Amino acid sequence: QEQLVESGGGLVQPGGSLRLSCITSGFTFSTHYMNWIRQAPGKGPEWISSMDTVGNSKYADSVTGRFTISRDNAKNTLYLQMNNLKPEDTAQYYCALTRSYRDWVLNKYDLWGQGTQVTVSS
Repeated sequence: QEQLVESGGGLVQPGGSLRLSCITSGFTFSTHYMNWIRQAPGKGPEWISSMDTVGNSKYADSVTGRFTISRDNAKNTLYLQMNNLKPEDTAQYYCALTRSYRDWVLNKYDLWGQGTQVTVSS
């Protein structure tokens, strides 16, 4: 059974940092495209970052320069390092997998995790 489990969220002050993890199982992690998406209260999902199977990454303008996506294929784990956090980063953060390059380019997702909450507040 394919599974994505996020962790690492929490309450942090503005300017602080958090590192999210997404532990995966049930599929060949190294051959899948991986993504981070967030959803703030009352808003729709917002794509924030993706990484392909060879380590190429892309970011939304809202997080460029502050967030870094990475993956450890040996541990079947996706990460999101978040620095200089702002109150507007408050959201539920999800990792998601994409099976095909075409869908990855189009920011389409085949499976989501359950999410982890990030709250940025003083």
